[in-house]
Amino acid sequence: MKGIAIVAILLAVIASPAVNASPADSTHAVNPDTIITVDSTNLRFSPSTITIEEGDAVRFFWDGQILPHNAVDDNETFDSGDTKTDEDYRFVFVQGLNGTFEYYCEPHRSLGMVGQIIVNPAPAVMENNTTEEPVIEVEDEDDSFMPFLSFHTMSIAIMIAAIIRTKED
Repeated sequence: MKGIAIVAILLAVIASPAVNASPADSTHAVNPDTIITVDSTNLRFSPSTITIEEGDAVRFFWDGQILPHNAVDDNETFDSGDTKTDEDYRFVFVQGLNGTFEYYCEPHRSLGMVGQIIVNPAPAVMENNTTEEPVIEVEDEDDSFMPFLSFHTMSIAIMIAAIIRTKED
């Protein structure tokens, strides 16, 4: 009888719903950073031109370069700082910061190491100005033979009864 009780408990655990660790609404997931590296053989940024939206971030990333580099915007909107052979500089184009941003590597600008970031305005978010209350949908449990008890509740009750009966025998 103990074997039956253990099997019943295992079946209840297996039949229980799993917890989902992913976000409930993945449509609002944050965009990944756009990474700009260095093509050291041609002294160019790669890619040299990108298009993003407000709220997106750009990462200037290079590692182990022989020559040091940096990334400086013509209008001083962003500046990765002093030239480095290893760089990991991130800049976020916040809401309202859009347009075309020309940038360059200070020591290699005259050699054509320039780039362009085009930042489009973020899509307009439509506000709901109505005073209507949101509709909350309730799951229909009419399919159950006992609508006030769920399958899992009934399974647990049966297992407890089986365990109690096993202890009485």
